[in-house]
Amino acid sequence: MKIHSLLAVSAAVMFACAAQAQVKIDDYKPISNEQILKPADGDWPSWRRTIDNQGYSPLNQVNKKNVKQLDLAWAWSMPIGGLQETAPLVHDGIMFLGMNRAHVQALDATTGDLIWEYTQSLPKFTGGYHDAQANRQRNSLALYEDKVYLTTPDAKLVALEAKTGKKLWEVQVNEWEKGYSFTAGPLVVDGKVFTGTSGCSITGTAGGCYITAHDAATGKELWRLNTIGDPAVDDSWGGLAKENRWGGSPWITGSYDPKRKMLFWGVGMPIPYPSVLRGSGDGDALYTSSTLAIDAETGKVKWHYQHMPNDDWDLDSPFERVLVESQIAPSKGEVAYMSKDVEPGKKYDVIASVPGKYGTAFVLDRDTGKLLWARDTVYQNVIKGFTEDGKVITNTDLKAKSIDETVKVCGGRDLGKLWMASAYSPLTNALYVPVSSSCKELTPKPIELRTGESVGAQASGAVSFAPGEDSVGRVYAVDVKTGKFLWVQKQKPIFSSGVLTTGGGLVFTGDSMREFAAYDQNNGDKLWSIRLNTSVGGFPMTYSVNGKQYVAVVTGPNAQTPPAAILSPELKNVVDSGHSVFVFALDDVKAGNGKK
Repeated sequence: MKIHSLLAVSAAVMFACAAQAQVKIDDYKPISNEQILKPADGDWPSWRRTIDNQGYSPLNQVNKKNVKQLDLAWAWSMPIGGLQETAPLVHDGIMFLGMNRAHVQALDATTGDLIWEYTQSLPKFTGGYHDAQANRQRNSLALYEDKVYLTTPDAKLVALEAKTGKKLWEVQVNEWEKGYSFTAGPLVVDGKVFTGTSGCSITGTAGGCYITAHDAATGKELWRLNTIGDPAVDDSWGGLAKENRWGGSPWITGSYDPKRKMLFWGVGMPIPYPSVLRGSGDGDALYTSSTLAIDAETGKVKWHYQHMPNDDWDLDSPFERVLVESQIAPSKGEVAYMSKDVEPGKKYDVIASVPGKYGTAFVLDRDTGKLLWARDTVYQNVIKGFTEDGKVITNTDLKAKSIDETVKVCGGRDLGKLWMASAYSPLTNALYVPVSSSCKELTPKPIELRTGESVGAQASGAVSFAPGEDSVGRVYAVDVKTGKFLWVQKQKPIFSSGVLTTGGGLVFTGDSMREFAAYDQNNGDKLWSIRLNTSVGGFPMTYSVNGKQYVAVVTGPNAQTPPAAILSPELKNVVDSGHSVFVFALDDVKAGNGKK
């Protein structure tokens, strides 16, 4: 491995198609399986820190009393543009950044100095889809033992040496030439790498989208699950042949329950979006828009819950599944559905999630998949109600009956709940959810099958405020036990980043107008904020090195900024550039006033 001085790093190095080491990490400590299951307080080794996807850190040196004293510790300009959905990872004092176009950097987490970088060589893509996805990879890394794992836009799984960035192996998981890709990163635990394929709206991907397990040491495939089931036996698509079934992309990284050795993964919508074009009739189109409970050893589906049967509107349900232990006692005045079988006072292992763009919160029993309660956050008009046993009833009046019939859908599509992940806090037993409130006109359009392009077949029309609203941005604090809102933060700009919760009683998140802010978990009071260089599109996180806590966030434009700006023209759109990492900390004197 050729060693370069930090001072000699150039643009040519940054875009080289091989690992370029600046500093060798001689004393890097591999991260054990036990440390993945229960990370050290100061580490952030997985996308949402813990594999239950809570997005919570117990660090409390930065807290409600001293957060106003946060100062910039360091910043780093990222070399790759596109849309920003990066989640930094930190272990053993090293920050790992997985960026767009399969580019990875390792930085000193205390100074931001470059240690090594790696760029996967990508093929020359045909059609617009792959290039678009390559420019918006989401949370694209995982750490395990002495390796960094990367998923790529051309559907490969890659293992890098954490010390140097040297490529150790790669496997071709799916055929990118057919349209398959990866946008989300892997989940690594118990010696297995779990991945979810994206791109299953492309012409060549008909008949299957996949969640896979690979051996973490070698990359050998262990099992493969088709997220749209077995077309030979499944009649939920109205008799459609395999070659006419698209969709079911597991767009976002799943969660893992070590007690049950179960994966919980969200799955996206069926395609083409409108059923009048899809030809699936009244069928549910399994397993699209569902939560899948998967045996991690075998890849078999133990149960499923479908959040949006026969989704007609591209409302999706793939977002983070948060695993929580909580008493469940839904409030009749708050929730839209509550199970009659809930035992008040009993603790349940649940999945708490706002899984789709329509913004409805669901709490599911982890053992059975039974719906315990559900409620809306923002206004939506696509879920009409629930059956007695908890099955979603969709609003069939909003299903277009013919080509060119326009319907107005509220609670999503371009806004709603999107890739910006929620976070849970055990201090309040609440889920903190960034959501946008809006409506949009949608019209089916004829399908044109073109190689390398989507068969989504839906035209987007006018965006408008939801009834009775004059703003879009929302953060909801939802009590997992009762379904009640602890508080709601409303503003005109969208909250464009993920959410971080901490042991200091804080909620961190950022918005499309450059503001990164800390809120009180209990009441939503804004305690600290700063204006950064561009939209805050990445995932905030926190870590500690040598007893000092740092709070980090990644900036860069977000896909939801333009439609939100349409509704509030007084908000000037930020430039489509400026991808950077900003890291904040208390100075040493101020840090001494808090706990390490």
